[in-house]
Amino acid sequence: MQLNYIGNENVVSSSGRTLPVIDPSDGQTFDELQRSNASDIDAAVQAARHCFEIGWQKVSAAERGRLLYRLSQKIAENVDELALIEQRDCGKPSKQARADALALVRYFEFYAGACDKLHGDTIPYQDGYSVFTWREPHGVTGHIIPWNYPMQIFGRSVGGALAAGNVCVVKPAEDACLSLIRVAKLAAEVGFPPGAINIVTGYGHEVGDALARHPGIDHISFTGSPSVGTLIQQVAAERHCPVTLELGGKSPQIVFADADLGAAIPVLINAIVQNAGQTCSAGSRLLVQQDIYEPLLQRLGHAFEALRVGPAAMDLDVGPLIRQTQQQRVWDFLSDAQVAGIPMVAQGVVVDEAPESGFYQAPTLLRDVPVDHRLAQEEVFGPVLAAMSFRDEDEAVALANATRFGLVAGVWTNDGARQFRMARRLRSGQVFINNYGAGGGVELPFGGVKSSGYGREKGFEALHGFTTLKTVAVRHG
Repeated sequence: MQLNYIGNENVVSSSGRTLPVIDPSDGQTFDELQRSNASDIDAAVQAARHCFEIGWQKVSAAERGRLLYRLSQKIAENVDELALIEQRDCGKPSKQARADALALVRYFEFYAGACDKLHGDTIPYQDGYSVFTWREPHGVTGHIIPWNYPMQIFGRSVGGALAAGNVCVVKPAEDACLSLIRVAKLAAEVGFPPGAINIVTGYGHEVGDALARHPGIDHISFTGSPSVGTLIQQVAAERHCPVTLELGGKSPQIVFADADLGAAIPVLINAIVQNAGQTCSAGSRLLVQQDIYEPLLQRLGHAFEALRVGPAAMDLDVGPLIRQTQQQRVWDFLSDAQVAGIPMVAQGVVVDEAPESGFYQAPTLLRDVPVDHRLAQEEVFGPVLAAMSFRDEDEAVALANATRFGLVAGVWTNDGARQFRMARRLRSGQVFINNYGAGGGVELPFGGVKSSGYGREKGFEALHGFTTLKTVAVRHG
């Protein structure tokens, strides 16, 4: 049984209740979590506040950096263990789970180096004054982590908060807690003081709500759905608590006739099938110039038919979806497409070895998707690619911007001037030209516009969100 981790101690929830931990590959329960409540959140916030007040805020930036670096090295020593935990808990194929663990190492390495480089400014002012700014931590930050990339999002969120001098209370998704509990324990082993990192598990409507409402939380970082993000904003606004929100996307991949299709096709496929399509920045809309629409779909169709889906341990192209309700959500989208007469180009194959009780979905390529259909407007969060054609650059921009989201966009063209025009015109937090995702890009600020949220995580920019700016004006005559 997994316990909460508060103040560097294993703690049983005051509720006395537990939740099952289910392996998505076979649908079977293999562990239990604490079904925590508001009382447990309060205990975690108190532990964090005590840590911040009596010691953490007095730790120098250089020493924080050393602690973060030691944690990065400890994680590196335990990559295989963490990958196995993630593989079973989340259904990730082995190579994906290992990549996530290695990304977590890199996040803490990056933020270790950033700790003592977060500087203020001096401001020219009136004669007789010296004016400067300090960047100070908020204090106790709350982190609500989703189930699709628990280690990576923990790294970009908690790593940045710690580097800026905050202490953290973390609520993982109830579907994906195990790796984060283990990382918190590794942090204690390398010297993080009690209360610096606290993990409280449970349902969002119980524990997440309590975390967002707690008066002792000074900043909230949330990654998840727009609907829940709205609720968190409303609750936080009642006490004027700042928030950082990453709320998903419906990201376009725009392919012009002059693109290098040989380079593009493997990236287009990976961008929709990675993590079984359960990725906020998944390239889930394919916009193709009319001249190459048919030949590109033909080549993509052959590639989709070669994709294999199966248990995480088999390390195939695609693993299972996280849970049965997510599987049903994908089925509902595909059923709607069939009713609407949207043609299917190709599907991958679920292997015979996949247990019927697992949560599998074959990657699916659909074509001629109307711009107003829900497949072109809503996050499926599954391996479903919606293709449509465009005539020229203006129509490509109009289609790309025709959703409420604006997280990531990909542009494939060898026309240098067009590359910059498209980057300017797309309403998106990130734009990738002739690539997509840049290999994870720990250093690259990440976040969205419109309903994809606001604020930035990853890179040095994240440290600005995890601090508050103080202006000091000294009159000296």
